[in-house]
Amino acid sequence: MPKRPLLIALAVLLLDRITKWAIGQTIPLEDAINIIPGFFRLTHLENTGAAFSLFADSTSPFRTALLIAFSVAALAVICFLLWKDRNVFNAGTLALSLILGGAVAISGTVWLMARSPTFWISTSALTTGRLLTLPIAPS
Repeated sequence: MPKRPLLIALAVLLLDRITKWAIGQTIPLEDAINIIPGFFRLTHLENTGAAFSLFADSTSPFRTALLIAFSVAALAVICFLLWKDRNVFNAGTLALSLILGGAVAISGTVWLMARSPTFWISTSALTTGRLLTLPIAPS
């Protein structure tokens, strides 16, 4: 895999982990700190499921294995696409790099930040990466 996409993904991962660690150290679980009252606050919540806490209450013995298998397959596809176009750096490469970093960072328990809707660095990277893949209509 080329260096630039890997460095972008690593930067997303590190920024996400640092912010989660900082929130875990400074805000008690299920508590919040107002940054801009009525608009933005940092909240410490935990999500042990998939996106939007999907499967968090599942008792299936296959839950973890299926989530890991799906994640590994998705990461493999992203890595293949980055490797395939390794000589090109464009919006698509940036998008895949952000998605890769966000997908790796989002694994495990996460600390959510914001007022509503909740988000964190990893989902911000995933969303930005996805938006970059949308076609732009000619003017």
